[in-house]
Amino acid sequence: MRRAACLIVLAVLAAGCGSREQAAPSQSGSDPGQTRARPHVPAQTRPHRPKAVQVTVVDGDLGTVVGGAVVQIGRRAARSNARGVASIPIGPRKALVTVASKPGYNARAVRLSFRTHPKSTIRIFRRALQWAMYGAGPARTQQQTGIRLRPPFKIVWTHGLGGLIEFPAVVADGVAYIGNATETIRALDMHDGSVIWRHDTAGGKMASSPAVAGGALVVHGMDGFVQVLRRSDGRLLWRFDAGSPIESSPIVLPGGVDVFGTWGGWVTALDLTTHRVRWAYHDGCKITSSAAVANGVVYIGDYCGRLVALSAATGAYRWSASVNGRIYGTPAVAGGRVFVPSSDGGSMTAFSVDGTRLWSRLTGSYVYSSPAVASSRVFFGSYNGVFYALSARTGATIWEHGTGGPISGAAVVVDGIAYAGSFAHRILGVDAVTGKVVLDFPHGEYVPVAGGGQTLLLHGYSRLFAVERR
Repeated sequence: MRRAACLIVLAVLAAGCGSREQAAPSQSGSDPGQTRARPHVPAQTRPHRPKAVQVTVVDGDLGTVVGGAVVQIGRRAARSNARGVASIPIGPRKALVTVASKPGYNARAVRLSFRTHPKSTIRIFRRALQWAMYGAGPARTQQQTGIRLRPPFKIVWTHGLGGLIEFPAVVADGVAYIGNATETIRALDMHDGSVIWRHDTAGGKMASSPAVAGGALVVHGMDGFVQVLRRSDGRLLWRFDAGSPIESSPIVLPGGVDVFGTWGGWVTALDLTTHRVRWAYHDGCKITSSAAVANGVVYIGDYCGRLVALSAATGAYRWSASVNGRIYGTPAVAGGRVFVPSSDGGSMTAFSVDGTRLWSRLTGSYVYSSPAVASSRVFFGSYNGVFYALSARTGATIWEHGTGGPISGAAVVVDGIAYAGSFAHRILGVDAVTGKVVLDFPHGEYVPVAGGGQTLLLHGYSRLFAVERR
């Protein structure tokens, strides 16, 4: 545990190292997952330092106490009891880094002052309730399987972002991270929507979601740069020049590797620890698709209409297969199949994971929408304004609904409800199995939904709406 605590602290410090490091100003605020700074107490009124302190561990999303968590202060550790409380004897120092961890939760390191507050609280967050990257996971199925929240909703806060929201927020540890089309990145408190920090680029553009990587946030820009920001305050730690615009959303693999494609036709695996390229594959065609990764294989589409499969470890070519038009959106991998949208080809196509073509469904209009996969169904929208649910096995239509306007963004599934946003400025929510419409929200545009814990974020044209169960 001592080694784990050291690694957490060193990882935060190491994130700022490297030859490409470049500082950038940002407006910073408090991290809502951290304990607030304590007011100064004059020395003559300070109480004697206690021989032991109590740390209460709380689930940051659900507000319930967490028993059985390991709380470590320096070299000493204890488990929280059924009331979430761990009692630990401590040494003479005023403030110590306290680490709380439990299987299934993200470990959290917080500096606490026990001299004035011998009883403190740490919030930790269940990994299953977070949404740390575009598509909800490496396979990009656009299905969040842990959150249990479905309509009817009530709006608990709303926040304008001052520009077009084309790609959704990501959420981790009680904070939503989102960028607009002008590459202004904000960190918002999921509790009340307040701005924790804001990071502005120098005239950049953005057509992707960020991704959470430990204590850092990975951001891709159409200026061709990968930026790595510190999650606590938005400070630029370092950046990498990819050489051409990036529309791929980051995907952070175990070991801290970000895989993405560029307009220049390169697929790159960037090591976020060493800041060096681990491998690169030259596809030769423009890439806007994000990479999907499953079972050690990277799947990515290009403007030549090819789905390319590469080794996630080395970038070695595995196979490629063609669809009937360029691929703008992101493939999804589920159940031994890869589902691929074709923009100007106007279709959704399914391949086996070894490249065998299984079926293709034409819509008669552009399919920019990245598919969602859940309940043996594939969900996507078309520029003809129709939201489709197809059989994942055969491609047969199960249900379809008109939305009144073109659908460009990805479909999303949460708790059995499939969502689509449309240019008719609405978000439609449909029961994935029955096809019954359960939500018709009067704000929407591109990707409809993200969230974390017990809160979903509905995405309008330039405004976020946080909703909870009504």
